[in-house]
Amino acid sequence: MKNKKTRRIVIGVVLVVLAVFIVSKFYSYVDNYYRATDEAWTFINEPAEGVEVEYVDNTILFRPENPVAGFIFYPGGLVETEAYAPLMESLAEQGIFGVVVEMPYYLAMFDANGARGIQAKYPEITDWYIGGHSLGGAMACLYADRHQSEYEGLILLAAYSTKDLTDEPAVATLSIRGSEDGVLNMEKYEECKANLPSDFEEVVIEGGCHGYFGDYGMQAGDGEPSISVQEQTSETVDAIVDFVEK
Repeated sequence: MKNKKTRRIVIGVVLVVLAVFIVSKFYSYVDNYYRATDEAWTFINEPAEGVEVEYVDNTILFRPENPVAGFIFYPGGLVETEAYAPLMESLAEQGIFGVVVEMPYYLAMFDANGARGIQAKYPEITDWYIGGHSLGGAMACLYADRHQSEYEGLILLAAYSTKDLTDEPAVATLSIRGSEDGVLNMEKYEECKANLPSDFEEVVIEGGCHGYFGDYGMQAGDGEPSISVQEQTSETVDAIVDFVEK
């Protein structure tokens, strides 16, 4: 009996130590995220004329004076939310109301339903789009799969859909990637094109990379860009605006 009790105590201690190890490793991993640059923060702290930036619940709003459409955006994995301020504020200057969802631990897989209820908060906007960057784009696809009728379009930045989105009426889709992306799994990207509507639009930004859809510096494993983050942001904005205006 004593030996059995001792074994149970030893097993219990081992399990506790293992749990503590796993939790500590997890927090070490998620704390090692990509920070928004000082330049990105200026878009938060000093918004462009005609654009209001506001933190509401678990979102950052980029509100233009006269919005023509809304865009719910899921950030990339382990990227600080504010890193997307240059992109979203530039879109707001073109009349697109941006709603960036702040993800737990900067990982969209922990809140794939983050878009839920957002449209109802802003009934003045009738045309909505959803999308995201990298992991955020993949999670936005999961949500769009169940709510296609609620959106005018899906916008993917260096991302692909593992869900079949071809059921009619299929949601219009825009896929943007950089030609020098070293992070995106191109084999999987090409394979998953079959999950998008046959008429989806693809834009390849020449000289662009994976990380430059946000402003957080170079991402580990990424390719060498031949354009600046500002240039990639500008080309991305142009492609999205053209897509929304169609």
